[in-house]
Amino acid sequence: MKKIQILGTGCPKCKKLAEAAEEAAKSLGIPYEIKKVTAINDIIAFGVMATPSLAVDGKVVVIGRVATADEIKKFLA
Repeated sequence: MKKIQILGTGCPKCKKLAEAAEEAAKSLGIPYEIKKVTAINDIIAFGVMATPSLAVDGKVVVIGRVATADEIKKFLA
């Protein structure tokens, strides 16, 4: 199961990133879990200083922008 983490405070861009990640995982047909990491200290623990960011299986793959579903598929495959 892929663990997808959305790092951000819950802003509209964070929500768009979460939607894109879910779309990517569903289109690949893989089992996944999406967790939103909203606590600032938890986000900083990832070494991220800009949100929204995306981590897959604990590894940060996108920082400070909304990735497209097609981009995210590459990280999930």
